[in-house]
Amino acid sequence: MSFHVAGPAHPLILDDVRGAQKMLAGVAKLTPMEGSRYLSDLVGAPVHLKCENLQRTGSFKLRGAYVRISGLRPEERAAGVVAASAGNHAQGVALASALLGVRSTVFMPVGAPLPKVAATREYGADVRLCGQVVDESLAAAREYARDTGAVFIHPFDHPDIIAGQGTVGLEILEQCPEVRTIIVGMGGGGLAAGIAVAVKALRPDVRIIGVQAEGAAAYPPSLAAGRPVAIEAPVTMADGIKVGCPGDVPFAIVEELVDEVRTVSEGALSSALLLCLERAKLVVEPAGASTVAALLSEPRSVHGPVVAVLSGGNVDPLLMQRILRHGMAAAGRYLSLRLRLADRPGVLASLLGVLSGLDANVLDVAHVRTDPRLGLTEVEVELQLETKGREHCAEVERALRDVGYRVMG
Repeated sequence: MSFHVAGPAHPLILDDVRGAQKMLAGVAKLTPMEGSRYLSDLVGAPVHLKCENLQRTGSFKLRGAYVRISGLRPEERAAGVVAASAGNHAQGVALASALLGVRSTVFMPVGAPLPKVAATREYGADVRLCGQVVDESLAAAREYARDTGAVFIHPFDHPDIIAGQGTVGLEILEQCPEVRTIIVGMGGGGLAAGIAVAVKALRPDVRIIGVQAEGAAAYPPSLAAGRPVAIEAPVTMADGIKVGCPGDVPFAIVEELVDEVRTVSEGALSSALLLCLERAKLVVEPAGASTVAALLSEPRSVHGPVVAVLSGGNVDPLLMQRILRHGMAAAGRYLSLRLRLADRPGVLASLLGVLSGLDANVLDVAHVRTDPRLGLTEVEVELQLETKGREHCAEVERALRDVGYRVMG
């Protein structure tokens, strides 16, 4: 689903982003841009992936955090900084603070992934686990700022943050000067806003498309209302773009400069993450894969060359396992079957031999003998198979029927 956007003047100019780029020299990496033959064939035009998942701390967040903290006055630096985040912003603030010699405190939810908590501590932050969700951690961080005088570093709602994120846009124009469409994931909107400021000033013809998860899409109702509107209980696996309300500063920029906002399903997100891993050999978190999900969902709706920003790669291994299973299911890589067999020795072994010949991997086998619909000498077998895709699934079912098995579904 897509939503057209247009609106009022924005608060940042190209010089702000260029200044941020100079400030980040030697701090943030010039992340690579990789071509994707699979996506290019799908879209019908060249598609390039801007790999911010390979940035220091594993996401673009270091850029904005460093620029924001660099701009603090000496007395503000002396008071330290505080932030709240479930992962990427936490790590960006922690490393930026360490590089600038500023004390940092980061509030994270109690359930934050342990690898992200450990990384934030290793970058030098004083991590405090507080609240069950980021909003509760955010409230605790603001209270800490009021009590101690520490400067609160917002993840997206500040011009310096947006200017830092906008340096991604300058790099895209340098690395792919022929670009016609840039696709970028959106939570609060800081990255999309920054890229839009930089790119539209130099190449107003480039189309910029923002992407949100369907279950956490605050921008469509906000754009319809002409102001930031909060949504209740955003739900998505893409925690990097799981934001309930746009920020005032990025909203004004997005409203004016971002051409379109699209939403993607959870199935598309998991399929995109799987594709990045298998085809591009890149570890990308669900928020980072949102741009690829948009291309998978509507491949012929963009003009190339296309640059899709992979905003981050910090994914918890346990979540990765669940997402990959979900992605494989969405791609038709799993097949569930029920078959009626004669209940006698050797029958199951024969069935497994047939499946082996069809190159289908058996993940699980379950027997049912007590169903009243079964005959006295029958058993029902439920199989979970790993396949090569939907065509292979159809081939397996057809082959089983051809050799005489009763496939129930």
